[in-house]
Amino acid sequence: MIVALIIACEIGFWVLLAAGLAFRYLLRMPRTGLALLLCEPVLEVVLLVATAWDLKNGAEPDWTHGLAALYIGYTVGHGHRTVKWLDGHAAHRLDGRPLIRPPRYGPARARHETKVWLGTLIAAAVATALLQLAIWYVGDPGRVTSLESWRSTAWRAAGIHGLITLTYWLWPKKAPRDGAGVGPGAADRERVGR
Repeated sequence: MIVALIIACEIGFWVLLAAGLAFRYLLRMPRTGLALLLCEPVLEVVLLVATAWDLKNGAEPDWTHGLAALYIGYTVGHGHRTVKWLDGHAAHRLDGRPLIRPPRYGPARARHETKVWLGTLIAAAVATALLQLAIWYVGDPGRVTSLESWRSTAWRAAGIHGLITLTYWLWPKKAPRDGAGVGPGAADRERVGR
């Protein structure tokens, strides 16, 4: 049941996102589009309540409950950035606005990647908190082993992402000297990304 609900929430996320962007840019109804985009967190609340209900009704805590916690954590940590990124692309394609890309080189790129990594840290913290609440809720140390293992999974992912982010600081990519591959306005995009 929980896996099906996670899949339904993911599909719902993309459906709400597409509908929100369509109302904002195709139908020229920005308030309705914004209202649809603001409904996105309701999906995570539904998943959270369903997971708690499943555990309350005596379901054996397993990998599906841990996956639900990680999914909710990911949405909290990266959902806003994902929506903002797609909104920028929709505004560019459907409304003719300039596309603002993240910086590609040097310290500006490292700062951008660090912000993305902070989203992963938030995701791991939220998932850990939800998993700990589930462990306390179940209250039986013998039944929560799978939930405990998901905490280390969340922090392992954050650690790997942190190491990748560190490489942007240690070995920053340098901009081409001759301007090859750099289109007009690239310098402006680099400044905007800061």
